[in-house]
Amino acid sequence: MGPFLPFLLFALAVGASHAPSPAEVYWHKVLPNTPMPSAITDLLHHDVVADEKSDRRVNVNGKDTSVSVGYKGKPVVVNVKPYYSGPFLYNYAATQSQIQDPSVTLFFLEKDLHPGAKMTLHFIRTTTGATLLPRRAADSIPFSSAKLPEILSRLSIAPNSMEAEVMKKTLHECEEPAIGGETKYCATSVESMVDFSTSSLGTRDVRALSTAVDREGTPKQVYSISKVQKQPSSEVVVCHGENYAYAVFYCHTMNAEAYKVSMVGKDGTKVEAVAACHTDTTGFNPDHVAFKVLNVKPGTVPVCHFLPQSDIVWTPNK
Repeated sequence: MGPFLPFLLFALAVGASHAPSPAEVYWHKVLPNTPMPSAITDLLHHDVVADEKSDRRVNVNGKDTSVSVGYKGKPVVVNVKPYYSGPFLYNYAATQSQIQDPSVTLFFLEKDLHPGAKMTLHFIRTTTGATLLPRRAADSIPFSSAKLPEILSRLSIAPNSMEAEVMKKTLHECEEPAIGGETKYCATSVESMVDFSTSSLGTRDVRALSTAVDREGTPKQVYSISKVQKQPSSEVVVCHGENYAYAVFYCHTMNAEAYKVSMVGKDGTKVEAVAACHTDTTGFNPDHVAFKVLNVKPGTVPVCHFLPQSDIVWTPNK
């Protein structure tokens, strides 16, 4: 265990302790009328969550142990699917794997979003149960490419490992300039994500939505849309769950139409999906996968996509 990790020991969150996490306390203080989306509650309901005050061994699944940054005692587990590399960052060109299997990136045209429509989709988790750190713990860890060697050392991650490479890529994406008209921020805690989203929207009266799938490990299959609910504002913040040693959300403002979409898969899987339709795509990379698979050009028609389960759409509640 590295020299910094004892500060990040975990306390048992499910089954043994009913105390709310720092993220829950802050959420309900700032957003008392906004239900917490499943993208966050799914992380909170893992066996352990970070405890900023713990400096001792804790009981996890019946065993006394000390646990480092990661999930269920594993230091860092990053399961990055190659086709998922940056699909919703519109300054990236398409990869060959994205073009070969476009259903995993979930793009479509707004005119095709209506009850009765059928789409072949594959809902996947893009992060692997990363640990939510309290703001105090997250803010104490450097978060920049320039400090990557220090970060890896403090988190006991081998510099030449796959985990280190994935973290390097996430830091690079967080440090790239925002595309025209957008504001971006990488939130390393739920608390900082709440602050960025509410300040960007200019209100704490907000909705926070994420895609919920009622069973794990669903296959690529045909889904039938039964209900489409357009959200009340085209001013939104979208936060994408990133692959990192702990929970990080890449958040950015944009003008888009947001939708909540009810659908049922061929195998009976029920999905409450969240979709975003970009109404102004003039600044996007013309070689982005969305334009390749939809056969449209930037600035011509709205480009839409469903969000994976780890992502959150914030909209004013008006």
